[in-house]
Amino acid sequence: METKTQLTSGLGYWLNNSVTLKLFVIGLLAIVLLIPSFQITSLIQERQQRQRSVVAEIGRSWSGPQVLGGPVLVVPYKTMVKTMVGEVEKLEERIQYLYLLPEDLQITAETDTKLLHRGIFDAAVYEAKVGMKGRFGALDLAKADVTPEQVLWEKARLAIGVGDLRGLKNSPTITVGEQAYEPETEYADIGVFNSNLVVAPKLSGEPWEQLLFAFTLDLRGSESLRFLQLAKHTHVEATGNWGAPKFYGKFLPDEREIRDSGFSAQWEVPHFSRMLPQQWTAAQATIGERMEPDDSGDYYAGEGTFPDVPAAVAQHKTHEATGFGIQFLQPVDHYQKAERTAKYAILIIVLTFVALFFTEVITQRRIHIIQYVLIGAAMIVYYTLLLSFSEHVGFNAAYAIASVATIALIGGFIAQLLHRRRVALIFSAILAVCYVFIFVIIQLQDMALLFGSIGLFVTVALLMYFSGRINWMRDDAEETTVPTPLN
Repeated sequence: METKTQLTSGLGYWLNNSVTLKLFVIGLLAIVLLIPSFQITSLIQERQQRQRSVVAEIGRSWSGPQVLGGPVLVVPYKTMVKTMVGEVEKLEERIQYLYLLPEDLQITAETDTKLLHRGIFDAAVYEAKVGMKGRFGALDLAKADVTPEQVLWEKARLAIGVGDLRGLKNSPTITVGEQAYEPETEYADIGVFNSNLVVAPKLSGEPWEQLLFAFTLDLRGSESLRFLQLAKHTHVEATGNWGAPKFYGKFLPDEREIRDSGFSAQWEVPHFSRMLPQQWTAAQATIGERMEPDDSGDYYAGEGTFPDVPAAVAQHKTHEATGFGIQFLQPVDHYQKAERTAKYAILIIVLTFVALFFTEVITQRRIHIIQYVLIGAAMIVYYTLLLSFSEHVGFNAAYAIASVATIALIGGFIAQLLHRRRVALIFSAILAVCYVFIFVIIQLQDMALLFGSIGLFVTVALLMYFSGRINWMRDDAEETTVPTPLN
């Protein structure tokens, strides 16, 4: 007859050696290790946000993203408006404006991009020489129900929008007709864009078939260079020395060439999708940029950009223009790759624990749960190594350093536990295959899901094969059987 001591010792033996209980504890441990892995993801996002703030700070010191709009010809005219003063109706003279957009606009942009360093962070900034030339068509006063006598020709203005006026390296010369003018940065009654370069061309009042203009802007900027679609026909040619440009906006280049040494692109943009009339009248109008969502679904915004406004407001005071252009991306975004790698943390932990468990069963060498915890901790520290090294030596080198260090640490630990060098080498090889597999997936873009699914399928198939070679019921039965002492 079994005594109470025998039952207690049997229960203790089962708790220490049960395969089922060991698997349950290992699964629970893997779930617990998700907590620090989530904290690693938060740390990566915090460092990425820190990089963005440093880039924005450099941009504020250098110059913000540049968005160029115009030119727009603004012609004021007098009109009589009926007003009520008490019960008396009076006529009051007010100033209204005629806004005229170009018929043709040709833009050439040459950019010279470089990296500015602050600590361990880099920001892409550029110097650009942007030439604009084109022509205005005839001003149709009859269509606007305006007589030539109402027009204040001496107060006509030509407005050009520049996203960040601090980026102008010198004062440009703007040619209108056959005369050259020095622009002013703002007129109190002319607010076509948020930031304006304005000249007062000498218009005689004689009707014209076309009014030519030309100017060159020598400016600095950061992150992006964009143009507003304002003319009936817009032609843009852009070149630069940056090997990782992103063409974005509603219009992509008709022709492009990207090399390691630079890029070239051409746009031909007609007016059919333009949300502005060729000519309109208003008491005062502002032209803002219609923002387009980026790859993440967020609207692109940066210092010096024109505001995106609701459609209801745009119908009254603000007209929207579509922007398009070039974003100067960093060649390697190691934070994004590190974050993608961290998302596979639970997969690496589970596969490592399963491989370790099979090694324990096959070699019949017991590994304590605390040693599982230490191996899990090493795999979590791996991601901090990856993040910290990638900020200094780049993602690929950091991945190699962190992987080799982690595999050597865990392999050496297994060799010490099992006293079998061959088994430790096999386990290290399995861990190396896992890290190489994750690295390949990180490098892929469109094929990442396909390769990842195939890899997981093969992994599950191997686990099913090896688990089928283990008699789970027998092992539990043998492990929970306690010999009865001889009398």
